[in-house]
Amino acid sequence: MVNLLYDNTLAIFSLLHTGTTSNQGLDEKINDAFMPFAVWWENLILAEIPMFGQGIPLILIILIGGALFFTIYFGFVNVRHFPTAIQVVRGKYDELEKNPPKSKPQVYEVDGDLVDTIKDEGHLGEVNHFQALATAVSGTVGLGNIAMVAVAISIGGPGATFWMILAGLLGMSTKFVECTLGVKYRDIDKEGNVFGGPMYYLSKGIAQKGFSKLGKILAGLFAILCVGASFGGGNAFQSNQAAAQIIERFGLTGNATGSIIGAVFAILAGIVIIGGIKRIAKVTEKVVPFMAVLYVGAALFIIFSKIEWVDDAFALIFKSAFTPEATVSGGFVGVMIQGFRRAAFSNEAGAGSAAIAHSAVNTGYPASEGLVGLLEPFIDTVLVCTMTAIVIILFNMDGVFAYGNVIEGQALLNDGSRLGGVNITSMAFESSINGSSWILMLAVCLFAFSTILSWSYYGLQAWKYLFGRSRVMDLTYKIVYLMFTVLGAAITLDAVIKFSDAMILALVFPNMIGLLILFPYVKKEFINYKELIFKKQN
Repeated sequence: MVNLLYDNTLAIFSLLHTGTTSNQGLDEKINDAFMPFAVWWENLILAEIPMFGQGIPLILIILIGGALFFTIYFGFVNVRHFPTAIQVVRGKYDELEKNPPKSKPQVYEVDGDLVDTIKDEGHLGEVNHFQALATAVSGTVGLGNIAMVAVAISIGGPGATFWMILAGLLGMSTKFVECTLGVKYRDIDKEGNVFGGPMYYLSKGIAQKGFSKLGKILAGLFAILCVGASFGGGNAFQSNQAAAQIIERFGLTGNATGSIIGAVFAILAGIVIIGGIKRIAKVTEKVVPFMAVLYVGAALFIIFSKIEWVDDAFALIFKSAFTPEATVSGGFVGVMIQGFRRAAFSNEAGAGSAAIAHSAVNTGYPASEGLVGLLEPFIDTVLVCTMTAIVIILFNMDGVFAYGNVIEGQALLNDGSRLGGVNITSMAFESSINGSSWILMLAVCLFAFSTILSWSYYGLQAWKYLFGRSRVMDLTYKIVYLMFTVLGAAITLDAVIKFSDAMILALVFPNMIGLLILFPYVKKEFINYKELIFKKQN
């Protein structure tokens, strides 16, 4: 690994020195130089284990297996307490939550400091439940809900939708666990600023179990991966895809077009992220409902306009989930993998990133935010991804393309042309509503912008964990982050994007280890919160 990274780094610096002397563009040269390491990293993170005649990614087994365990252990909290989660978001228990129960503090050391001397109990958080949910949802509901759902269906057929929904429902339980831990082990300084997320519950929580060194290693690994993921998949990829949509829709030309669009995104994002989580929350609580109404509204219009075909679409989903289309490779297991993989990539349940945003909530009961967190996969996967899937299936009722007939990730249409990702979704929308591709472009831009905002906060928290909480470190990260916003829109580096997306998935390994060690503490917090609710109701 070290030699491969070293060799490619030397190659990249060499290209930066000589890149302008060749006919090949500098971005293409960097891409080619970095690709071997990017492919190696992606293959490592998505390493497969042979099962049922198919190669199943180990990370997928960990995610689904962990989610199933948490669902059973917590008594199907994702279903039984779904109404309670809605009530918490609405603020029904806000006043009660501001008076947490008095109990003997658990004293344990982190980096030589007593945790109870670090945390200021005079502050309970920075944002309300809805703002925390909106910020976290804005980080998960993104381009994957539009583009990658189309890829999953074109490869795995309509049946992939069934497994996608199932994985989303199970992922709700994982989000409940990680968001509860995020609040339980957060730090709050004297000014009321919150520092939370997997870095803290991995280091503090596992230290409480008596494995301080393991906790520090896992926390540091998570923080490093999180910073890298924020620059790439959470930022550069988003601005790149948004810029591509704007350029295509408006027919823009010129070498500087992408840079200009990226600069506009960076300026708008900078105005928001410089203000910290409170300003991010205020923006996302307005942007998220708007983009949800915009995109979901258009999808529902299409679905209701073809209501006579909806029952056939659902019948096809259930049938194809267990008896796939003949052209779909991998059979039943292949379709299941496509659905699970799409859900895992989309809602990030198990990656721990959303726990960073949820940690900032103003509450004295960690389990209350755990309940709020479980709504995320439902919104992201069960609702938004499923609506996208239904629209695409309805569009393809006449057989515009054959499911499973895919070349390099693109569906092969009957006329011989190829269509992939967001373009499949765009065509599906346009076929039902003339001009709706413009709505889709706006939705892509909003999804990209909101994701950039949320991941700026995730990456900043990880950065501060690694380098300290000074204003200099704060400003340094934000400047570098905004530079990646411009860079992502200006150039196309497939290898860097491939590497960054794999880094987001890599977060699962340290995070899930922590969840499987610390889940008993979640049980205690859940019992405390249920007692609070019981008193309220009686």
